[in-house]
Amino acid sequence: MTTASVQLAAPSGLLSLMLFVVGIAVIALLAGGFWMGSRIKQRESPRPRPEEQPQMPPGGPVHEIRENREPDEVPVTPKGGRPLTPYELSNMQTRPSASKDRPRWSKGSSGSFGGGGLGAH
Repeated sequence: MTTASVQLAAPSGLLSLMLFVVGIAVIALLAGGFWMGSRIKQRESPRPRPEEQPQMPPGGPVHEIRENREPDEVPVTPKGGRPLTPYELSNMQTRPSASKDRPRWSKGSSGSFGGGGLGAH
């Protein structure tokens, strides 16, 4: 062997050793992660048993109810009176609406601000 081939072989052996060490380090990190995950899982409460699972109501499944609602009106301020502040208003309630028609957006409108539609014309 010539000295040039020996000089080229030395760095590649060191490179191989470094790759081996990095591989072992990655395997050690993965194994440590699994070990730590199993320790955390052991500290958690056990899974609920089948009898502890949620049960269906006796009347069967609950279905969605669709209804239109109307807001209560804001009290009218008497002429010359002081307007109410937000703190003086009660929690505004809603009540079922007599109308069964669902509100729709106007034709040509996307229904949202800045939605890109043509808007109502």
